[in-house]
Amino acid sequence: MSTTIEKTFSIGGDLKINRLGYGAMRITGKGVWGQPANKEEAIKVLKRAVELGVNFIDTADSYGPHVSEELIAEALYPYPKDLVIATKGGLTRSGPDQWAQDGSPEHLKQALEGSLKRLKLTTIDLYQLHRIDAKVPVEKTFEFLKQAQKDGKIKHIGLSEVIVDDIKKAQQYFEVVSVQNMYSADNRKWEPVVQYCTEHNIAFIPWYPLNANNIAAIGVLQKIAEKHNTTVQQVALNWLLQHANNILPIPGTSNVSHLEENMKTTTIHLTAEDIKLLDKI
Repeated sequence: MSTTIEKTFSIGGDLKINRLGYGAMRITGKGVWGQPANKEEAIKVLKRAVELGVNFIDTADSYGPHVSEELIAEALYPYPKDLVIATKGGLTRSGPDQWAQDGSPEHLKQALEGSLKRLKLTTIDLYQLHRIDAKVPVEKTFEFLKQAQKDGKIKHIGLSEVIVDDIKKAQQYFEVVSVQNMYSADNRKWEPVVQYCTEHNIAFIPWYPLNANNIAAIGVLQKIAEKHNTTVQQVALNWLLQHANNILPIPGTSNVSHLEENMKTTTIHLTAEDIKLLDKI
C-alpha cells in the first residue's frame, strides 16, 4: 500500500500523465454498439475531461465499433500537446455486447491503420493488445506489434487481461509499458499482476473499478463514503490511487456531472482504518 499518492505517472518513462484518466467506452450506444443516445453530451464529456486535467484517455477500435475513436477526434482534435490517447486492437464486434478475439497480424494491421485514421494520428502513443487470441500463435501477434513499433506507428505497447507469464513472454519482443486488467477493492484476482507491474514500473490500468453486484462490498464502501461525505464510486477510485502509484484508474461515463464527481476523487484521503476495512471485503 502506498503511503503517498503520487499525482502523476510516466508511462514508458516519457509519457507523463495525471493518474486519474478517462475511459471512453461508455460514450457509445447501448451494449457498446453504435452511436451514443446523446452525442452532444458525449462530446461535452470529452471536452470537460480535458478541462478538468485529464490528459490520458483510453479507448479501443472495438468501442462502437469505431464510434469512440471518431468522437474523441471530433471533440478534441487538434489535441492538446500533453494529451495521451491510448487505444487497443484485437477484438471484433458482430453486435451489441458481442465480442470475439482476433489477434492475427492481418486483423491487427487493419485495426491499427483504422485507429490511426480515425484518431487523425501518425503515431499512437500507447497501443494495447485487447486480448491474447488463443487461436493465433502469440509469437505472430507479438512480432506484428514489434514491427509496427519499429515502423513508427506505435510508440509504446501495452497488454490487456493477461497473467504474469504473458507479460514475461511479451517482454522478449518489446517493452511492455502497461497492463489493463479487471481490478478493484473487491476483485483482486489479478493482485500478482499488480505486484509484478509495480516492481517493474509498468502502468497498471484497472477496468471495472466498482462491482455493483457485490452487495457486501458495496455496504463497506457505503459506510466509508458516508464518513467522508462522498460517493461509493469515489471511495473505490481513491482506494485504487492509494493502493500503488503505478495504478491509473480510468472511470468512464457519458454524463458531465458524473465525470465531475469522479474527478473529485483525488480530494479524498482514506485513513488506515478505511483501508483495513476495504482489505477485508
